[in-house]
Parts: sequence; C-alpha cells; structure tokens
Amino acid sequence: MISILNGIIGINANARAVVEGTDIDDCTITWLEGTAEISKSDIKTKIAELQTAYDNNKYQRDRAVAYKELKEQLDLLYHDMVADKGDKTGEWFKHIKSVKDANPKG
Repeated sequence: MISILNGIIGINANARAVVEGTDIDDCTITWLEGTAEISKSDIKTKIAELQTAYDNNKYQRDRAVAYKELKEQLDLLYHDMVADKGDKTGEWFKHIKSVKDANPKG
C-alpha cells in the first residue's frame, strides 16, 4: 500500500510534512520548512498512480526472490560453457526460463 507521504514525495521530492492518519480524506497534513501545500486531490491521484506502477511490477519482485543467487547462476553458466558440446545441460537457461515463465510480465 502506498502511503500518503509516498504520494507527497512523489509530487515533490523535497517536501517536508507530517501526516496524521492513514486515510487521505480524513488525515491532517502539517507542511514544514516552507513546503508549499499540495492538495489532497493531487496527493490522492499520485497515490493511485504509484500504486498502479507498484502493482504492475509485481513480477519483478517475484522474480528477484525466485532467482538463484548470482554466484549459483554463474556456476551453472560456467558449467554450461565449458562442457563438451554433447555434455551441455543448459541448466542456467532452464533456471532463468522457469523463473520468467512462472512470473510473466504484466
């Protein structure tokens, strides 16, 4: 869930504010250090935009967890590269393909 503060920072990266509450319609926002006030409507729009982007990239987060550690991937790749033509297993390719197949892009 994208927070109200995430929405504010998404509009103005230098914004300084304190947010009391979790519902944009009912929260109190105190603007600090001369930060220009941003309307709740604009913040709500930015939150929706950021949430959509986050949701659309779920496959990236899922893949990151599913991939083997880089050292393991390199070992698989090394064995695929140095094996004689008939002995190549394609294990690195199989692993990468299985992760991508299990976690397709949007």
